[in-house]
Order: sequence, then C-alpha cells, then structure tokens
Amino acid sequence: MPSPLTAILLVPILTAGIARAVEEPRFTVETRTTTYEIRRYEPVLVAETPVTAAFAEAGNAGFRVLAGYIFGNNQTRARIAMTAPVIQEAAAATVLKPSAEGFVVQFTMPAGSALATLPVPNDPRVHLRELPGRRVAVLAYSGSWSEARYQAKAAALLAALKGDGLRPVGAPVLARFDSPFQLWFLRRNEVWVELDA
Repeated sequence: MPSPLTAILLVPILTAGIARAVEEPRFTVETRTTTYEIRRYEPVLVAETPVTAAFAEAGNAGFRVLAGYIFGNNQTRARIAMTAPVIQEAAAATVLKPSAEGFVVQFTMPAGSALATLPVPNDPRVHLRELPGRRVAVLAYSGSWSEARYQAKAAALLAALKGDGLRPVGAPVLARFDSPFQLWFLRRNEVWVELDA
C-alpha cells in the first residue's frame, strides 16, 4: 500500500489521462516532420470571448467566462461537455506581435452541435460562431504556459515552416489541453498556425 505522500504525488499523474479523455476537434494528419505536423481540421463551432489582459492572465480570465457558459450560464441553463484545447489568440495580431487590444479565448463546442440549437449565452461577452475547415501547422510541446516559452515555440514553428517553403495565413495561437491543476511539466501544449488550404 502506498504511503500518503506517494498517493498525493500519484494523483496528478493518474488524473492526467482522465483530463485528456475530453473530446477534441476532429482532424487528419497530412504530413509530419521532426518539428511539426500539418493537420486538416473539420469545421467546428466555438464559444469565444474577448479578453483585455496581459498574455499570462488572458487565458484564465477567458476560461472563467466560457466555463460559466458551458456550466449553465445560458438561457436554458444547459450544461455543455468540456472539450480541449482551450485556444488563446491575439486579437487583430500580426505574426508574433500581440495586439494592444488583448486576446480572444475559445472553447470548441462538442461534435454534433449546431448554432441553431446551442443555448444562448447570458453573458454578452460570449459569442458563438462556426469556423470553417482549416489546414493547420502544429508544434507540440510540454511545460509551462509562460509567454516567453510560447513565443519561443511559435518562432521555432514559423522558422521551420519558412525553411520548408510554407507560408502562414494567420498568426500563431496557443492551444492548451490540460487544466491549471496539472503538473506544469506534464502539460500538453501546442502552437497552431493556419496555412493555405
């Protein structure tokens, strides 16, 4: 039988798989390199909210607003299943340059959702919309959600794409797959950059 300390240390590791059992947007892998992979994502519905905050605070602030919506802060008090990842992108950004206007944080709605049947948000900061299918370059990494680490990974992805003759059509975005309670070194993170279809 494990000691109490061992049991406490094992809980985050054992729950990591549970946290990752949530639904993710559907995609197919087109290409893999040693640095990144190119995925084709199907169209999805998202709930999103603008956040005027620094990089480090924007994700958590947006998460709270969107979590309120899916946990019942809507006109029918319906609960919507949690999905992953949580997307954070600079509002009106250029490549690697966050906008002074802040960020947009997104939750993907579960497969089978429709704009006509999703509950209407009570919070006017929550907006629902459909994203078309996209071709996305993805660099995966683990560790902290710090802005410096994200910017370094985004720069590495952009450099690799340039070296391979691929041109982004949008700025990088941060995709976070784990809860803030996950041990930082076990967190699954990705940088996404949309490419020409």
